[in-house]
Amino acid sequence: MARGTLFLVVGPSGAGKDTLIAGARAALEPDGRHVFPRRAITRPAAAGGEDHEALSPEAFARRGAEGGFFATWHAHGLDYGLPGCIETTLESGRHVVVNVSRSILAEVVERVSPTVAIEVTAPPEVRARRLADRAREDEADAARRLVREGAPFPDGIPVRRVVNDGTPEDGIARFVDALTETDA
Repeated sequence: MARGTLFLVVGPSGAGKDTLIAGARAALEPDGRHVFPRRAITRPAAAGGEDHEALSPEAFARRGAEGGFFATWHAHGLDYGLPGCIETTLESGRHVVVNVSRSILAEVVERVSPTVAIEVTAPPEVRARRLADRAREDEADAARRLVREGAPFPDGIPVRRVVNDGTPEDGIARFVDALTETDA
């Protein structure tokens, strides 16, 4: 059995990554070939946005010390972690789709093959509107997110770009196409 591909979804705040991932999950997860693990985040579950496992900073640190994460990072004042089962899932031949920070791409690419980055983008005015609509950040934090530049992609990782500037349905269709491009 061929090893599954790890799809690392990256993009600026407000590009619509959570919406595209949720739509792709609904479209692809039933086939059994794609897995969309939930991230653990030190953000309350009621904060809105993606379906995540809410952990206190203490519980997050404890799980990390016990080796319970595949990868972790810190961004926007929060800790993020991917579940430790990802490697086993890939070994079983299933594809894994996760939303990550660009800051961990080089580390993950060094450890896992095959890996593909999917960069979700949207024009600044679209991102600004989405950040305002989700109302998860105050105005100053939203402004910081809009001007933040992403780190360059590490050498050796294929990158597929998805422009998410239209309807959710159009964006989801483009995203699903990017995830299934190699499934022929």
